[in-house]
Amino acid sequence: MAEREADMEEDAGDLPAREGDNDSDREEDEGLFFWMVNEDMEEEEDEDDEVEDEQPVDTEASESFELDTPAERSGHIAVVDRNIIYVWGGYKNGQNHGFIDLYLPRNEVWTYNMESGVWMKHVAGGNLHTSMSGSCGTCLDGVLYLFGGHHARGNTNRIYRLPLRAPSLVWEEMRDLKGLPPSSKDKLGCWVYKNRLIFFGGYGYAPQGCHRGTFQYDESSSLMWDSPGRGWNNHIHVLDLETSTWSQPITQGNTPSPRAAHACATVGNRGYVFGGRFKNYRLNDLYYIDLETWVWHEMSVPQHGPVGRSWHSFTPVSSDHIFLFGGFTTERETLSDAWLYCVSRNEWKPFKHSHTESPRLWHTAVSGPDGEVFVFGGCANNLLSHQRAAHSNELLIFNVQPKSLVRFCMETVLQHRERLSCHWDCLPKHLLHSLKQRMSRVNTLGS
Repeated sequence: MAEREADMEEDAGDLPAREGDNDSDREEDEGLFFWMVNEDMEEEEDEDDEVEDEQPVDTEASESFELDTPAERSGHIAVVDRNIIYVWGGYKNGQNHGFIDLYLPRNEVWTYNMESGVWMKHVAGGNLHTSMSGSCGTCLDGVLYLFGGHHARGNTNRIYRLPLRAPSLVWEEMRDLKGLPPSSKDKLGCWVYKNRLIFFGGYGYAPQGCHRGTFQYDESSSLMWDSPGRGWNNHIHVLDLETSTWSQPITQGNTPSPRAAHACATVGNRGYVFGGRFKNYRLNDLYYIDLETWVWHEMSVPQHGPVGRSWHSFTPVSSDHIFLFGGFTTERETLSDAWLYCVSRNEWKPFKHSHTESPRLWHTAVSGPDGEVFVFGGCANNLLSHQRAAHSNELLIFNVQPKSLVRFCMETVLQHRERLSCHWDCLPKHLLHSLKQRMSRVNTLGS
């Protein structure tokens, strides 16, 4: 089942059948596939995972139909450029009952306009070699960068770029990079700083060559199919986009343990990481690394702060605050709690919101221009249980910061649009465009 093979072991990952080929970069067949495996779930009574042989079945036609909103999904990526959210990848339930999952099409990119509230589907060209989940996506200067992930035959360490402001969306594999790249893995994190992409942690194959940091084998990952085995790591790899070079910094301080399905956030020159899974534990520790000096710092988390979790989101919402939402606990509870972390005071505060009945794990979260956090997709129930995964395509919006004066004025103008619309042409062009975008959203909602 697409990703429950790796993701039933969740932040760690179980090997799918035939992954013993250890050819994570093999070209995949065109189209969509079902990948059927056992739940490989962590039984409460028996911690040994069991996976049945995969049965790929090409049923693209029966699954393909046009939608005006993206399909439900988990394990996808989402990035923001200007006022547009871009969503790619992940996996969903097949239409059949039972534990069958479907990778989302590799050439499909969905956009969400945060002003108009409109979703739009785009077909991207280029040489993206396969559909995946658990990839790491980030955006810098209008370009989406996609690294790693898990596909039908295992993990990859390929990296792609997708220019978002070009006339058409075309994936480009970044092939001629110098230096030692990260190992093949998924469920890692990323910081962006000074034209550099800085990747941390993840779950995947043992590194080939001399990598700084710790790799910890997952003993359960190599029990079947003569698999090479996988595990967790705490490696840092830096891709300098100016020189097209991979490197690993020499770090100092108290280094976090290896982990996967953690969440990373960049605030100023600090790269924060919270939680994640290592072995059988889902952590609630908080670290930051100074991205100038490469010194690690461990921050205290209060006893009544957020519990340990993986598959959560950790989103910068200002120069001093990071928003934590959802995730999955060691006790296999899917969470709906939210927290605000204050950087300057090293202080956690619970955040009250209206989405407490919408737990999520392996969702995405991005920050909007008006102090909002947009949470999309994810799974609403226990992904490791013997029940159909409740993948979501719902968009949850959290008003984390006070609205700006411009936003209040916009809302007032829209509220009294019948009286004021005749004066709109006096406004600066960018404000007029924004008002028209928001007006279309109001009309769509029928209010």
